[in-house]
Amino acid sequence: MKFTIYQDSRKGGRKYNEDRVGYSYSRDALLMVVADGMGGHLHGEVAAQIAVELICDQFQKRAKPVLPRPAQFLSETLNLCHDAIFNYASNHHMVEIPRTTCVACLVQDGIAYWAHVGDSRLYLVREEKIVARTRDHSKVRKMVDAGLITAEEAKSHSERNKVYTCLGGYYPPEIESGGKIVLLDGDTLLLCSDGLWGVLAEEEFTHFLNDFPVLFALPQLMDRAEIRGGRDSDNLSAIALNWHDDDESAKQEHDFISTQKLDANTISTHISHLSADDGPAEVTEDDIEKAIAEIQMAIRKYSK
Repeated sequence: MKFTIYQDSRKGGRKYNEDRVGYSYSRDALLMVVADGMGGHLHGEVAAQIAVELICDQFQKRAKPVLPRPAQFLSETLNLCHDAIFNYASNHHMVEIPRTTCVACLVQDGIAYWAHVGDSRLYLVREEKIVARTRDHSKVRKMVDAGLITAEEAKSHSERNKVYTCLGGYYPPEIESGGKIVLLDGDTLLLCSDGLWGVLAEEEFTHFLNDFPVLFALPQLMDRAEIRGGRDSDNLSAIALNWHDDDESAKQEHDFISTQKLDANTISTHISHLSADDGPAEVTEDDIEKAIAEIQMAIRKYSK
């Protein structure tokens, strides 16, 4: 595999960052995950952290160096995350269960598979067009589908941020699978939270992601979204990938990754973690260390 990848997560105008992002790759498979936590500080981000870390943990354990059933892996692992978040809340006697949206993409044998819960999105951009995009699990999306409001009206609707399914909470998640699309040289995959897509036009995505490498395009999109959102902008997080099938196109990128020389057991993982820098002053390093330790305990219970 040859690809260029870039990820970023920003607090925006919020007091703390409840988003988490991560990616992991073996010699022959690549996983990308974005989670947008809900439920308050050291709650939403805990759910998002559990989701990203547990999905990557399962990938590290099962990609040897490929997964036998990629689509099934995504569905099963998202359900596993839901159970882990629920049990974390139960063990800590939480009145409100932490929740998170999540979108995950697996690339294997040059084919992209994905699954999502909530309104974190995946875009596949090819030759200045969005050829695939996830459908939000939100009330306003249902209203648009029913013809009750227009897509333009949905952008400013008072309930545009409400989702009807997520990881965590009391009800099983409605996991929607997609993909099994062969990637072509020059394709771009974008996974992002609503803090990014909610304030940008699709034309901006196609322009930047088609005309520039992700190492330049994604920071530009993040800057635009953060400025446009202003002082009250949401957390914004994303992972973007340029796929290279052609050796010459890969060589045009200065920081592309080639996995050809990795052995069958090597896995590289890059995850954003809980940090006191992302939160208000009253959250100390000890609070963060305690939360991280508890998250690791929750994940170990589900590791196979």
